[in-house]
Amino acid sequence: MTTAERMLADRLEITAGQVVREIGWDEDCDDRLRAAVEEWTGDALGDAAGEDLADAVLLWWREKDGDLFDALTDALTGLTSGGPIWLLTPHLGRDGYLEPAEIAESATAAGLSRAPLDVAGSWAGTRLELRRSGAA
Repeated sequence: MTTAERMLADRLEITAGQVVREIGWDEDCDDRLRAAVEEWTGDALGDAAGEDLADAVLLWWREKDGDLFDALTDALTGLTSGGPIWLLTPHLGRDGYLEPAEIAESATAAGLSRAPLDVAGSWAGTRLELRRSGAA
């Protein structure tokens, strides 16, 4: 793993042995990011239909993919308590770009807090996790 891939995996807070589920993969996804996650966990990314509990979810999402709220609530199914959803959306100016307000609205409605995630390449990232009790 290169230093850049290790730094990316560190930003995602990935540890060896974690199960990471991937939703929304298509040919436009960042293979470098996918490879870094697989290298760091030591296992292939699981798919949306996986039966194992996931420690985290990579959710590739584009404007044409449908209702983001529905996708977020589906991604929570089978996710361990406290596990993050890494929402990856095309950067501004790319086909499929989502307005930040849409991400904020869908995340809030799904009960998720959000924080930007620095992901290199043509994808923007947002870390989403269930809000803790009493959080605004």
